[in-house]
Amino acid sequence: MAKVGVLVGSLRKESFSKKLAANVASLFPQGYEVEFVEIGNLALYNQDFDDEHNVPAEYTAFRNTMKDIEAVLFVTPEYNRSIPAVLKNALDIGSRPYGASVWNGKPAAIISQSPGRLSGYGANHHLRQPLVFLNMPILQQPEAYIGNVAEVLDEAGKIKDEGMVKSLQAFVNAFVDLIHKHQV
Repeated sequence: MAKVGVLVGSLRKESFSKKLAANVASLFPQGYEVEFVEIGNLALYNQDFDDEHNVPAEYTAFRNTMKDIEAVLFVTPEYNRSIPAVLKNALDIGSRPYGASVWNGKPAAIISQSPGRLSGYGANHHLRQPLVFLNMPILQQPEAYIGNVAEVLDEAGKIKDEGMVKSLQAFVNAFVDLIHKHQV
């Protein structure tokens, strides 16, 4: 069916984003392969690496991994009303060298979360801006903003509220439909 890459915008080992992503990964239908893609090991993007043909091995591994991914699920917290630097860095690395973007045409969906009530609204909408430029068709509806995330998860990191699981299942179903529309 499709290989879906999950990029998590938080590096904390016990991050809420990672826990949410693990819950959502289990909601994809049979036949979908969900792969968590590491972005925390990527050095800050520097175009000199590409221009001087001195690309770090981590860039090459990341780009090759993303080339095999057919769709991307972003799960991110909000940092200062925007996306974490690690996530923007991954987008920049994948978009280069110019003309060889690994993102082009890949369907994308965004889940943002926050321990507060605002639910990562700013991060969600800031992330949409570079995805439009990168030519990634983005799931428009339903949107997934999860506020008070600490109250949503139990001690084992599982979603406690069945209504939340149903909402996220509807989100995944809509994303799967978007992926189908964009498969060649």
